[in-house]
Amino acid sequence: METTLPLEQPINYCLYARKSSESDERQVMSIDSQLKEMQALAIKEGLKVTEILQESHSAKDSGQRPMFMKLLSDIREKRFNGILTWAPDRLSRNAGDLGNLVDLMDQGKLLQIRTFSQMFSNNPNEKFLLMILCSQAKLENDQKGINVKRGIRAKCEMGWRPGPSPIGYMNRSFNGIKDVILDPERSPIITQMFTKVIEENASGRKIKKWLDEIKFSNKSGIPVSLSQIYLMLRNPFYYGEFEFPLKSGNWYKGSYPPLITKEIFDKVQKKLVVPKKSKWGSKTFTYRGLLKCANCKASIVGEDRYRERLNKEPRYHIYYHCSRQIDHTCKEPYISEEELERSLLKLINFMYIAHSHELVLTDKIQEGLNEFKRMREAIFLQQDINPNSRIWDIRDYARYVITNKNIEEKRELFNLFNFPLFVQNGNITSLRAH
Repeated sequence: METTLPLEQPINYCLYARKSSESDERQVMSIDSQLKEMQALAIKEGLKVTEILQESHSAKDSGQRPMFMKLLSDIREKRFNGILTWAPDRLSRNAGDLGNLVDLMDQGKLLQIRTFSQMFSNNPNEKFLLMILCSQAKLENDQKGINVKRGIRAKCEMGWRPGPSPIGYMNRSFNGIKDVILDPERSPIITQMFTKVIEENASGRKIKKWLDEIKFSNKSGIPVSLSQIYLMLRNPFYYGEFEFPLKSGNWYKGSYPPLITKEIFDKVQKKLVVPKKSKWGSKTFTYRGLLKCANCKASIVGEDRYRERLNKEPRYHIYYHCSRQIDHTCKEPYISEEELERSLLKLINFMYIAHSHELVLTDKIQEGLNEFKRMREAIFLQQDINPNSRIWDIRDYARYVITNKNIEEKRELFNLFNFPLFVQNGNITSLRAH
């Protein structure tokens, strides 16, 4: 049942302005213009403005705007009972935030929403119109997302992979047309890398030594690391095919000139296969020695296996489990490296939201954050996107490290925490829970 306050009750307004961070809304009025227009309206109509809030966060996701959440909180605390804003879509483009506004109206705590050309009060018709306008904005957002995905898919089907090209290629933009061309300086060396593996049985370390001797570097002028060399040798992009997104199973034939043949690539992959049997403890596992078992406090160790598949090549997996050096009957289950990394990202996400002040940014992590920022800005500028329009934090950097970086940088992520970490029932947890 709706609660309608008397009409004579005075209305105190909060002036709320938001500039969208969505790329196709670059021409929408700036925050300063919104404030100027709405302040002029307030003076003209004698509206009492008791607070001004402004922000640049997108309204398409619920609960992600700090100032909007403050606006809702202030209404509940009766600091004001009206909202003055440029248009309904400045307030909400999602069902969650819209529901909060309508709920406050139903409770009689929000008496009125005023825009430049409309007014919404606590009556069925005006609330219904408000919901239609905000839902229309949400529909536009959803359609934009579909259009973007369709555009990316069309680009892939044309043979062009979104994002920066790997070492050996260069992204080019000419007369508004973007494509990928060979890097005349680096592409011949990439081809030699593959042939050295086949003809000279060269290992990754031998190739690393050779590349250092000829002073080979990546596009930023930095010598390539050993892990980057292995990633390049396993990259199907070089023989003319690519998967997008990664691990999606969606493969496309490239429209750029390949550096090697599929036959050469397949031969290199066979050379790179790690032997099934090796001496225990002789291999390097990324997260070995960083975690302990929550049940018996023994160390967590790594182990690799080949899983047999019907009519297919065996698949290589890395698992982590309790060493059972303290309790030989410990029942802590195995956890795959992929599951362990997902659990690490969940813990970083939790700490960022609930205890961000406890995360430790070491010098190496700070250096990595700076590198990530520069790379991110370069990619966005290459795509004609303003880097400042997209918010990012340590969680985005952690996902980037786990997906793209070497063992040392992955291990460094654990230095974000100043307390011991354990594995319990397939999840990473902290000492505080024990």
